[in-house]
Amino acid sequence: MPFEDKQAALSGASTSTFLADDLVASEKFRAQYATLANVIKAEDMPWERSPDGLIKHLVHKKMQTRECCIEAYMQFLKDGEQSGKHRHMWEELFFVVEGSGYDLHWDLKWDCIDAFDWQWAETPKRYEWTRGDYVYIPPFTLHQHVANAGQECRIIVISNRIVKDMGFDWYDQVERAPGF
Repeated sequence: MPFEDKQAALSGASTSTFLADDLVASEKFRAQYATLANVIKAEDMPWERSPDGLIKHLVHKKMQTRECCIEAYMQFLKDGEQSGKHRHMWEELFFVVEGSGYDLHWDLKWDCIDAFDWQWAETPKRYEWTRGDYVYIPPFTLHQHVANAGQECRIIVISNRIVKDMGFDWYDQVERAPGF
């Protein structure tokens, strides 16, 4: 672009309002943000019978809280029950509140030399967990939670919402939880 092109802008002939629009949007966001809740009562956290199983949302974009970066829910697994099997482009972390079980993780194998080739390991890795443990799930790892026989489990699942908001909202429910 030639340097002389700036003359149109200097003469008052604007070609865009990108920055001005961003400033207006930021003012609008701050005004709305001031109205959002800091505390969400347990009775205001919705339950969901999801394809992944029974969950109670703790923090979610649709709950209108001041939290802008994460989503969190508590998942319930009955004696020997398994969650659905899914994968997504963001990492996930969960904390075991109650019970014991294990996770199955099918790692992503991909190649992008000639074209994107997405494949997952045929045999999953197994990770045992019990009350008080944290489990990390890397981005786009196919995964499933399983409660041990004789155990009822509660886990708090936390993920980063920012990846979705950046446009990488890729979520695949590969297998539904039994009964859902």
